[in-house]
Amino acid sequence: MDAVTGAFSFSGRYVAAHLLDLGREVCTLTRRPASENPFQGRVDVRPLDFAQPAALAESLAGVDTLYNTYWIRFPRDGLTWPEVLANTRLLLATASAAGVRRVVQWSASSASLNSPLPYFRAKAEAEEILRSSGLSFALVRPTLVFGRGEVLLNNVAWLLRRFPVFLMPLGADYLVQPVAAEDVAEAAVQAGLGDQTSVLELGGPHTMPFGEIVRLVRTATGARCAIVPTPATLARICSRAVELGVRETLVTTEEFAGLRENVLVAHGEPIGKRDLRDWLAEAAPSLGLRLASDRARPWS
Repeated sequence: MDAVTGAFSFSGRYVAAHLLDLGREVCTLTRRPASENPFQGRVDVRPLDFAQPAALAESLAGVDTLYNTYWIRFPRDGLTWPEVLANTRLLLATASAAGVRRVVQWSASSASLNSPLPYFRAKAEAEEILRSSGLSFALVRPTLVFGRGEVLLNNVAWLLRRFPVFLMPLGADYLVQPVAAEDVAEAAVQAGLGDQTSVLELGGPHTMPFGEIVRLVRTATGARCAIVPTPATLARICSRAVELGVRETLVTTEEFAGLRENVLVAHGEPIGKRDLRDWLAEAAPSLGLRLASDRARPWS
């Protein structure tokens, strides 16, 4: 039995699907109701409840490998980075006590204890918690992950479809190395089946400026939106105005800063094989038809 946190969400769904394809038994630790199960009963649903340590231990009973995607994109609903890290510590300690053999944990490209960006600094702190847990482990550090169910590219497409102008921050030659969710899942599961300590830098086959990605999305969707170079401060102000109108977070200030710092590029040889262009050609008919709500769904 393998456990996946958030198998009904984005990254976890791809991991669970790949494990099932390999004939593994899969359970998910989730905060979602069992009625949302997209796997038609093939995935056992167990609660992810940090307020009930005994129930958490029961959820991890009999688990061989834990694929831990638990995280938040930004602090919300009173949940802060220190609390997320405390929950991560509890989850890993419970896994160790329950006899879990191995943990594969999601981190992020450019995670660093010295990062000025709280998201990437917290990811590095979570890595340290895992290293000190005594568990056999692998870390996966993906860049910008694309696939059905992701948020960023869908919402770029939504903006391109609905507005006459897309404000591209000047200097948008910062680089991104998008990687397919399937490639991340396959690499993570391969690491989970092994027993060596490993850190996987997961980037796709092509590194390109973010501005080029926006143009690829526009072409794929057939949008006629003009892409206009704009001072970064003005672009961010206009983005915030749209967010206030739709009551959603399209991009956080931290994500905006991170893009400009090239944090979405892997360090090492590309592992992903699937091309963003191929995925856009397939996903274009539905990409951006609806705004992807990050607040409306739990991340696990």
